[in-house]
Amino acid sequence: MNHTHLELLLIREMPFGKYKGRLIADLPGQYLNWFAREGFPPGELGQLLALMHELDHNGLSSLLDPLRERK
Repeated sequence: MNHTHLELLLIREMPFGKYKGRLIADLPGQYLNWFAREGFPPGELGQLLALMHELDHNGLSSLLDPLRERK
């Protein structure tokens, strides 16, 4: 995990599906869990979803709060 990836969670939007247009950082845990079970998409999107899943699953979503405040 690096700082750039954390910032991207607050910029990148989900490009498809039920939560299209929502920031990856704001996706609900059950949606992230579904991807963890079914498989993350390839590329940067999949990496960001996997990172957000790890943060959410381990109760570390608050790591994004200082970055949200800067925006």
